[in-house]
Amino acid sequence: MTASYFHTAQTLVTGTGSISKIGEEAKKLKATKVMVVTDKVIRQTRLLSKVINPLEKAGLVTDIMDDVVPEPPFENLEQMITRLQGKDYDLLVGVGGGSALDITKVLSIMLTNEENVRDFVGIEKVQNAGVPTILVPTTSGTGSEVTYNAIFTDLRDQVKKGIVSAYLLPKVAIVDPELTLTVPPSVTAATGMDALVHAIESYTAIHAGELTDGIALHAIKLISRSLRKAVYNGKDLKAREDMAMGSLLAGISLGNAGVGAVHALAYPLGGKFKVPHGVANSLLLPFVMKYNAVADLEKFAEVAKAMGENIEGLSLREAADCAVQAMAKLAQDVGIPTSLKDVGVTAEDISNLAEEASKIDRLLHNNPRWLTVKEIKNIYEEAYGTVESPSLATT
Repeated sequence: MTASYFHTAQTLVTGTGSISKIGEEAKKLKATKVMVVTDKVIRQTRLLSKVINPLEKAGLVTDIMDDVVPEPPFENLEQMITRLQGKDYDLLVGVGGGSALDITKVLSIMLTNEENVRDFVGIEKVQNAGVPTILVPTTSGTGSEVTYNAIFTDLRDQVKKGIVSAYLLPKVAIVDPELTLTVPPSVTAATGMDALVHAIESYTAIHAGELTDGIALHAIKLISRSLRKAVYNGKDLKAREDMAMGSLLAGISLGNAGVGAVHALAYPLGGKFKVPHGVANSLLLPFVMKYNAVADLEKFAEVAKAMGENIEGLSLREAADCAVQAMAKLAQDVGIPTSLKDVGVTAEDISNLAEEASKIDRLLHNNPRWLTVKEIKNIYEEAYGTVESPSLATT
C-alpha cells in the first residue's frame, strides 16, 4: 500500500440551520474584519442576512463585495483583487455557488502573494498561505467548499483553467441545506448533476482509493435518490438535505481522488460556448462512461447499484451498462441537454474541441482509460447526436 494524502476543509459544519454557527466559527479564527464575497443575485435575497446577522452579532465588522459573475473569467477575478489590495481584512467569507467560492479562495491567496494571479495556474504554484476563509455554498453541486481547486475562464484561449493548491482549502465550510431551498429547478438540476459527475468520476479515477471509494459511492446513492425530488419539489427539505450532503461528499472525493475525461472534455465547452459547468459535465458523462466502463466493469457495476438499479443476475458488462443508461435517463428526467447541438456546437467545431481537450493532461492522466485526440473526437461526435442512447452494447 503506497502513501496517500487526504485533504478537506479544516472544519465542516453541516445540517439544517448550521449557518447560525458562522459567527462562532469566525471568532474561533480570531477574525475582526470580514469581507463577504458573493454575487448580486444572492445579495438581493434573504440568504445573505442569514450570513451577515450572526457575524455582526459576534461583533465583527462586515463588508460585502458582490461582483462575482457566473463562470468567472480571469478579468472578473483581477478586478476584485484590485478592490481588495491594501485592505486589512482578516477573514473572507464566500457565499454562493462554485463561482463565488472559487473566487473567494483565490482572493485569499492574492492578499498574501505578490505574483500575478495567472502565474498560479497549474498545480501547487502558490508560495504563501492566504487569509483564512469560511465557505458557504448556496447550491448543491460544485463541492468547491472542500476542494483545493479554483476554475476560471481564460477568454484569451477560450478554455477553462485551474489553480490547484492546498492553500485554497478553507478553514471552515458550512453546508446548510436550508440555503438551497429557493434554488430554481434548472440550477438545481445542473448543479446536482455536476455533483453526481464528481462522485462517479472520482470513484472510477486512477487515483481513487479506499478512503474516497466509500465516500463517493454514498454520494452517488444520496444524489440519485433525491435529485428528481429536489428539482421538481424544491421545498422538499429531506431531498435538499440529501443533495447538500451528497454534494459535500462528492466534493471531498473529488478533492482527493480527482476527476477525469468528463471534466477535460467539458472545459472547452465552457470556455468557447459558455456552457455552464454542470450542464457540460452532465451532457458528456454518459458518453464518457460508455467509453470508460470496459476499463473497470466492476466499479461501473457498483455505480449502477448505488444509483438504485437492480443488477441481480446480470453480467458485469450488463450491470455496467445499467449505470450508463441510468445516468442518461436521470439527465433527461431533470431537463439537462443531451446533445452538443442543444448548446450551440456544430459538427465543424468538434475537431477543435478535441484538440483543446487533449491538452488537459492533469485530468486525462487520471481517467481509467487512455484517450488520444481520436477517441476524444469520437466521444464528442457521439454526444453531438450520432448515438441516441449510449450503450456498451454498441462498443
